[in-house]
Amino acid sequence: MIDALGIIETLGFTAGIQAADAAVKSANVKLGKWVKVGGGRISIIIRGDVAAVKAAVEAGVQAASNIGDVKSEVIIPRPSDKLLPKFPLEPIKQEKKTTK
Repeated sequence: MIDALGIIETLGFTAGIQAADAAVKSANVKLGKWVKVGGGRISIIIRGDVAAVKAAVEAGVQAASNIGDVKSEVIIPRPSDKLLPKFPLEPIKQEKKTTK
């Protein structure tokens, strides 16, 4: 079970990246996948404990609002396990860099 789930929906990719950057820098959270919703909207998914997700979403919304439009935000304290097959909750896996 995941402690909390936060979602920030922005209009435009740049505002979404700004929101994700501010969110992960502001609290001990993991960045989940970003989802292209359509119509230029991007949803950034954040996970972690409830207080950290709340702080991260607030920071992300503030940062994205400075350069673009934030369409919505939501914090779900204890999402149901039934969301796992339908919703991209797994954190982004970091690729290993190889040097040649």
